[in-house]
Amino acid sequence: MALKKGDFIRINYTGKLEDGKVFDTTIEDVAKAENVYNAQGLYGGDVIVIGYGHAIKGLDDALVGKDAGDEGAVTIAPEEAFGLPKENLIQSVSISKFKDGKAQIGMIIEQDGRQGIVTKVIGRRATIDFNSPLAGKTVIYTYKIESILESIEDKIKGLFSLYTGIQDSVVNVSGDAADLEVPTEITFNQRWLFMKGKLAQEVLENTDLKEIRFVEVVKKEEKS
Repeated sequence: MALKKGDFIRINYTGKLEDGKVFDTTIEDVAKAENVYNAQGLYGGDVIVIGYGHAIKGLDDALVGKDAGDEGAVTIAPEEAFGLPKENLIQSVSISKFKDGKAQIGMIIEQDGRQGIVTKVIGRRATIDFNSPLAGKTVIYTYKIESILESIEDKIKGLFSLYTGIQDSVVNVSGDAADLEVPTEITFNQRWLFMKGKLAQEVLENTDLKEIRFVEVVKKEEKS
């Protein structure tokens, strides 16, 4: 069937710059070959919902009208990819804000939940660019639509994995309600507190469910 907004799919993709450099992929062998492998990353395909911003706009738009098994490549301009650089995301700060008062070009820092890179150091001032490293870049994505998810259980499990990195989850559907078991350790994660609302919204808007419950699970530790 032709894909439309609200469809849940599993997709494999590889993102490259115009010079062929790979910056992201869901394919483990490609990640290793291109030196972008992350031992904590999940490979084998992402579950996304068409039209909900899980993929950059240019790729998301390219998937509409496609079907399971389709594959292709799309060249995406900066405006439909990672955006153009923004001047308000480039800041000049005193080097006193750096550990030991030392700032170097290329240094990566975290500030207010954002990641930036030092691009210039003059005297006692450093310039930090908080734009995405891919801002202003034209990118090329190759993709393959592995499958279209049909069951409510698979849809919830797929989104839960996308948002948390946890692949094994338990979902029980009864009538128009579903229970998703959530490990207690992630309930303290600030990012999860925000993401669970998005997960619930995306599932409820695109299925016949009227309710989704997050069941916190605490397991007894086995004594050795």
